[in-house]
Amino acid sequence: QKTTPECGSTGYVEKITCSSSKRSEFKSCRSALMEQHLFWKFEGAIVGVALVFACLVIVRQRQLDRKALEKVRKQIESI
Repeated sequence: QKTTPECGSTGYVEKITCSSSKRSEFKSCRSALMEQHLFWKFEGAIVGVALVFACLVIVRQRQLDRKALEKVRKQIESI
């Protein structure tokens, strides 16, 4: 399909048949602009998810650091 000139930019084609002339033609189903828009939406979603998980890691690390410091403080007080 990629050798057909209609689908050179995206690789997707749609066969269209005219009802009056019964002539068949191919056209590209997806525009390059639409594909680019979908790509950047996907990239934005991935960056958003990465930021959420980075924040969760930071919060968890702070909790663990606080617990470790509290444990050390209790051990020092017991001496």
